[in-house]
Amino acid sequence: MFIDTHAHTYTDKFKDDLDEVIALSLSANVDKVLLPNIDSLTIDKLFSLCDSYPEHFYPMVGLHPCSVNDAYKNELNKLEPYLEDERVIAIGETGTDLYWDQTYKDQQFQALEIQISWALDLDLPIVLHSRDSIDMSIDIISKFQNGSLRGVFHCFGGSAQQAQQIMDLGFFMGIGGTVTFKSNKALRETLIHVPLTSILLETDAPYLTPHPYRGKRNNSSYIPLIGETLSNIYEEPIENIAQVTSLNASKLFGLS
Repeated sequence: MFIDTHAHTYTDKFKDDLDEVIALSLSANVDKVLLPNIDSLTIDKLFSLCDSYPEHFYPMVGLHPCSVNDAYKNELNKLEPYLEDERVIAIGETGTDLYWDQTYKDQQFQALEIQISWALDLDLPIVLHSRDSIDMSIDIISKFQNGSLRGVFHCFGGSAQQAQQIMDLGFFMGIGGTVTFKSNKALRETLIHVPLTSILLETDAPYLTPHPYRGKRNNSSYIPLIGETLSNIYEEPIENIAQVTSLNASKLFGLS
């Protein structure tokens, strides 16, 4: 069985065929899907999905860096009460994004630090978005790492050196559909230096659809395609990829 550790299945992209998408995921042996939040506008939809399918979906609470602006404290205040729900498995999706817009760079860092404090106070892992900002994210995690901070660098696409720094911090790396892209040879070469015990599988659905469906809406049933690519990289049967990455996810997020 596989675990998709990062999907946004609660968005309107899935409103017309949600039951079919879930059935496809289960038929692909993806029995658990972890849901990182975006902002206060998505949190109720996220929890509603978890209410409807409690055996399949697991909630996180966080503020996505692309939703951060001058009013980020108000957003965090709206999200914080949801942390009281005992089903919450992580703080996320949080982090930094310097690819789309750097207008609120400082606010992104401030929002991240607040969410790191949530993770430490509640003993929960964090799910980090770090597009075009891996080194800065590593520096921030290093600053707060007291031996108990843990989490995953979502959609990892960095170098072998950055991967080693992340592992030294005790964090995992989330690997998704981009590893299947023919143009992404660099990531496949980096992963040669990363043990499978440091890897989580993810889709980031509906985004970053793996080959050969690139350009179409992503969904959790495509996790085995990512697993097949890792099977080739690590020269391991796909059953081993599924087993190890699922154990990694269960360990990090406290899943049964």
